[in-house]
Amino acid sequence: MAVELDQETRDRLLADPAAILADRDLMRALVAAREDEIGENVIDIRGRAMDALETRLDRLEAQHESVISAAYDNQSGTAIVHRAVIGLLETSDMTELVDSMQADIAPLLRIETLRLVVEADPAMDGLPEDVVIAPEGSIGRIIESGRRAPRGDDIVLRPASPITRPIHGRSVASEALMPMDLGARRPRAMLLLGSADSQRFQPAHGTDLLRFFTQVFRLVLLSRLAS
Repeated sequence: MAVELDQETRDRLLADPAAILADRDLMRALVAAREDEIGENVIDIRGRAMDALETRLDRLEAQHESVISAAYDNQSGTAIVHRAVIGLLETSDMTELVDSMQADIAPLLRIETLRLVVEADPAMDGLPEDVVIAPEGSIGRIIESGRRAPRGDDIVLRPASPITRPIHGRSVASEALMPMDLGARRPRAMLLLGSADSQRFQPAHGTDLLRFFTQVFRLVLLSRLAS
């Protein structure tokens, strides 16, 4: 049964027909009504085309939201790393640098642990007690644990490994291992980051920001060791 529109509604729709086109539910109802009117034996290509366009629009909107979300996460991550780098630069000596790692820098990075591991003689002078002293070859074994050996100084992102649990000193779900080359006359070193979030450090994630942080930390560490 047809229902006549009141004059005010009719005038508004005639004045702004785009209001109908912009309403998906209304357009869908109009197309469905048209298909009911022409019967099941006739296919209205316009209705099929609209369905296809709606599907494509939904897909584009989802991709658009994904791109925006990724851009926001990247911007947020950059700001976090920049604040952490400033924290590193504000330290005045080796002791303050190491003390600030867990107390100040880790919270800035929104992680639970940030430890410096050095392959050195336990009697080596100049290293604060919070530095993890490991035997020669330990960093390689830690990195290779549970995965293939990385190339060179590749950063490793992975679920937390049992081998690093004593170094973290607390429960973490994912971790980042960032080896550093301090030079031919210095021991091998590595930064170890731990997060309670199992999704924080995943092998598929990008490492550009972590690599930047590691490079800055390496330069700061060398400067503090030389002072």
